[in-house]
Amino acid sequence: MHDHSGCACCSTLLGDAYREQRQRELHPLALTILLRRFGDRNAAIGATLLAAGELPRSSSSERTFGQSDPDAAALGTRVFVGGTVLPVDAAFSEAEALAIRNGRVLAFGRRNDVLREAGKDAEVIDVGGRIILPGFVEPHMHLIPVAMASRWENVGVLNCDNIEAVIARLRQKAQNTEAGDWVLAGQVDPSLQDGADALSATLLDHVSQTHPVLVLNASLHFGYCNSAALRLAGIDRNTPDPSGAVFVRGGDGAPNGVLKGGGALLRVLRAARAMAGLDPVEAGLSVCRKANSVGITTFCDQATGAFGGPSDIATYRAMAASGRMTARLRYSLLDALGAEWDGMGLSFGQGDALVRATGWKIVADGSNQGRTGCQREPYLNSNETGLAYVDPQALKEKVERRLRQGWQVVVHGNGDRTIDAILDAYEAARTRGVSLVRRPRIEHCSILHDDQIARIKDLGVSPSFLIGHVYYWGKAFRDTIFGPQKAALLDRAASCERAGITWTLHSDDPVTGMDPLRCIHNAVTRQMWREPDNALAPEECVPVQAAIRSMTRDAAWQCHSEHEVGSLEPGKFADLVMLSEDPRKVDPLAIKDIQVVETWMNGRKVWDDA
Repeated sequence: MHDHSGCACCSTLLGDAYREQRQRELHPLALTILLRRFGDRNAAIGATLLAAGELPRSSSSERTFGQSDPDAAALGTRVFVGGTVLPVDAAFSEAEALAIRNGRVLAFGRRNDVLREAGKDAEVIDVGGRIILPGFVEPHMHLIPVAMASRWENVGVLNCDNIEAVIARLRQKAQNTEAGDWVLAGQVDPSLQDGADALSATLLDHVSQTHPVLVLNASLHFGYCNSAALRLAGIDRNTPDPSGAVFVRGGDGAPNGVLKGGGALLRVLRAARAMAGLDPVEAGLSVCRKANSVGITTFCDQATGAFGGPSDIATYRAMAASGRMTARLRYSLLDALGAEWDGMGLSFGQGDALVRATGWKIVADGSNQGRTGCQREPYLNSNETGLAYVDPQALKEKVERRLRQGWQVVVHGNGDRTIDAILDAYEAARTRGVSLVRRPRIEHCSILHDDQIARIKDLGVSPSFLIGHVYYWGKAFRDTIFGPQKAALLDRAASCERAGITWTLHSDDPVTGMDPLRCIHNAVTRQMWREPDNALAPEECVPVQAAIRSMTRDAAWQCHSEHEVGSLEPGKFADLVMLSEDPRKVDPLAIKDIQVVETWMNGRKVWDDA
């Protein structure tokens, strides 16, 4: 990477602002982003964003694209008629027409009433029987990994039935890779692909002994690399395990290429320079378009900093400043970078309607399908109970500290023992007088017992379910990972609904792809991909209206954005999606096949299927 410390073009572009920020050790990737995106054509924006590397000190100085779009007044008034409007208000109303004006919702209701309120100058659009819903809200995804995934070889189960096919595909990739370059791939999952339980260095050495090879597990909690990659990353038998992570070792004590946990994985990712050659701003904008294609107008990154460090913030701001961002972004800061975030003066709510900080993300365990989710009882036919990434006492301290700072605390928990620890941490904070008003969350919240549901209700905690666990991994959980009794405790959305708990669904993209209609289908039917005629724990199927609400109104609430998105109520942003069919009226098994026809954000069409 170019060393900008003595670069004349940098000094010309940013002058004293550059030098002052450089002394504060701005992440070099952040500077690269700014120079690439703005060059010397817009020194003012460049200097502003450079200062924003540690975020403006108050939201009043930030860009307000979503709140005061300078072109919004030119949009005028439009009325959508000829279809069915589901505004997803508290009553789950059904309307004949929807009016929007200057980027916001004006009214919904009976056709004639809405036309009257819109006025004679309104443009009337007949939607031809389509169903209009609020733009979907994806409450848990990973922006930079999704952007990266477009450049990595996909060796997941949809492309490779078994591990043998994975190795063959990687070998072909290596043959077409320039000497010395890394072979990078993702989405492998031995729990779904027959063959070896893990891609060891010995196995990946059959791909190449000269090219370093790194493969990410679909869960993002594991990685696998060959011997060349271990050497380049400086990992040998004397390398200590990172905190909360493991370099899996063979009988001789030498690392065998299996990387468990973020600390181990990131050690090799850094050596691979996984972000090299990626324009993160353009890649991020392409993720927005991907989201639009499935009807999403707001998404939440749930591990900001995991791959790009503090430069992720600069990426977000450059995306917003481009004027081409077609989805709203909420984000949670990864606790592993806590010291860096603290030094940047970040706080809850900084940002605007387009990009805003809302959460503080703590990863407390691993992946159940990878058997690193931390369990009360051992995994099926095993003595292993998983891996706690954070000691329970340390978790209590982290949770209390960030709650006292005013953050919404968001804790990843897959195993039931970890969920116990998360609830203990929230309860300990409450006992010490700390408010839980910021809507504390448990992410994935995969295995839930009745006693835990009662505690969630009592504490006011809100779970978000990776519902694709049921669809893609349900059979594996039932047959090989947990057994039928415990697998029935997976993603208990219906039990939470009956208990009066606010819950949501998410994709965890790239773990499963963003697709709200697929998520709704999964929650309504509990169908299993590998056994489509059977449902996993059908008593946990939810009504379709509840599933729709979970990906609109409730997801917006969970992301502290219900005042502006998540429903089509007057005054909120005109973020909407048009569907070919009504999810309430089709065969539930067909919900995932409904077509997204158009997506609108801020009163503008940002995607159509033409």
